[in-house]
Amino acid sequence: MKRRAKSNLISQQMSLQRKNRLFLAIISLALGVAIVSQATLVAEAVQRIFVEKASFSSVILLLVLLLAVMAVRTLLTYGNGKVGLHMAARAKTNMRAAVLQKLTQASMPSTLRGQTGGKVSVALDAVDEADSYFSQYMPRMMEAAMIAILILVVTFTQHANTGWIMLFTAPFIPLFMILVGLQTKNKSEEKYAQLAEFSGTFLDSLQGLVTLKIFGRAKRQQQEIERSSLGYRDATMGILKIAFTNTFMLESIVMLSIGIVALELAIQLLVFKSMTFHTAFLVLLLVPEFYSLLKNTGTAFHSGRTSMGAIRKVEQMLAETNIKSTQMEREEGSDQSDITDVDATAQTEELRTARAELITMPPTIELNDVRFQYTPDSFGFETGQISIGPGEQIAIVGKSGSGKTTLLHLIAGLLKPDSGAVLVNGTEISQHDEAAWFERVSYITQHPYIFAGTFAENIEIGAGRIVSRVEIEQAAEEAGLSGVVAQLEQGLDTFVGEGGRGLSGGEKQRLALARAFLKRPAVILFDEPTVGLDLHTERVLQQSIASLAKTATMITVAHRLYTIQHADNILFMDNGVLVDSGHHNELLARLPQYAEMVDVQRKGGLA
Repeated sequence: MKRRAKSNLISQQMSLQRKNRLFLAIISLALGVAIVSQATLVAEAVQRIFVEKASFSSVILLLVLLLAVMAVRTLLTYGNGKVGLHMAARAKTNMRAAVLQKLTQASMPSTLRGQTGGKVSVALDAVDEADSYFSQYMPRMMEAAMIAILILVVTFTQHANTGWIMLFTAPFIPLFMILVGLQTKNKSEEKYAQLAEFSGTFLDSLQGLVTLKIFGRAKRQQQEIERSSLGYRDATMGILKIAFTNTFMLESIVMLSIGIVALELAIQLLVFKSMTFHTAFLVLLLVPEFYSLLKNTGTAFHSGRTSMGAIRKVEQMLAETNIKSTQMEREEGSDQSDITDVDATAQTEELRTARAELITMPPTIELNDVRFQYTPDSFGFETGQISIGPGEQIAIVGKSGSGKTTLLHLIAGLLKPDSGAVLVNGTEISQHDEAAWFERVSYITQHPYIFAGTFAENIEIGAGRIVSRVEIEQAAEEAGLSGVVAQLEQGLDTFVGEGGRGLSGGEKQRLALARAFLKRPAVILFDEPTVGLDLHTERVLQQSIASLAKTATMITVAHRLYTIQHADNILFMDNGVLVDSGHHNELLARLPQYAEMVDVQRKGGLA
């Protein structure tokens, strides 16, 4: 059995930055040498000028060398920062690319889960917050590992007592860092949970602002946004409180430690006269560098733990978008642990064949005792046996809330059954390549989404390939959009969607049909596409739909008798259960609920 290395997002990013880490180590070591050299040269200059009373001309070379070392130290510090920024930029690019790739490649059920605003917040804000871990935390930790040890070694060679004091007081700083860092990480995760909630609530409110105003709920939603905003503020202020406490405690520890060292040096120099001024001054210059380094590391550690909370949110998002596929792999692999290479190859060929069959023709679709439930307290959905032949026209009818859209989602692969199976050409839909399946399916809802762009760009979305202008124009004509487009000054180049020309319900539906004409799918799913439209517009759409359905299997959640009575098969749903199926006249004769529904429509003039 192969052992899988357990690797988190940080370790993955660090493994991709070996060269940068090597640069950090080299620069940090050189920086440590520069710091020690600077302290040595300063001590030597002070010794000669103030103790030995040497002439200024005799120390000019020493001072020039000191200036050169200080310049080198400045350049090395700048270089360390630049490498850290480069690491952060690369890590953020990689993480954001991973998030976007997971979102685009995630299964449809995973894509439908969660709030859009929360996902945007993670992809933008949480990834940006990871900057501090790579740009500050990693360079400071590398400096602590290299420079602090170098200074400690030099101090021991000059004055062992000071070295021991530094060695015994230094652990208090990392110990305090760990205690504070654990709390910071938890607070950071809480902060980004609040930010995701706030972003989701805010985006939902913007998208539904018109509805909120119409129903007089704008004020209440404003209060909900305010509550969410205050929760995010409180989480942020909690982290700042920890940061200020952390800074105060670190400063106190550093000042106390330096004071102890200074007192010990003064006693040795003035009372016992056991050391020279040069040595005492050199040690006194190195000690603040040592503790300042540890203090900066502590501050960077706080920032790093905050970043780790943000990175943890990114990890959770990546894990959530991948959980369905992982579960599927386990289910498929649990019974195949002893499969031979020959069997595996044969199975792969079978899947390829199934995919090829799926692509080249309208498939046979079967539902075998499918059961589904959104939540434990919601109604249970079950279908029994349903078989849909290639090219058939199927109508799904029933009262509102009877499970019609749920059935459509199960057939589309947007929902996974709790039990039973949805088969496409005899193979479970979950075993088909999802991308290949959706290449051959068009799903047109009551309210198709219109992106901000031109008519042509919105139609082109349906192709999934590079198409010519002529193909777009032909698709628009087949969908009945030609008359609308001809009245516009810029034609298909007219800007629509948010910020552009508004579209009526019928125009939106025709634009969605134009996408389908361009795609030429094998399966077309309609979720009451003509609801709320006037009869004339509906007739135009019905003609386009009939033309589109000539080469495809069409499954429609229907409400008009005109649509229902021409279907090859009608599925009647009631309270989540498939009650009966058959042709229009058959159901009229044997199903009272269906006959009652048709009678109501006839009396209401909806036929």
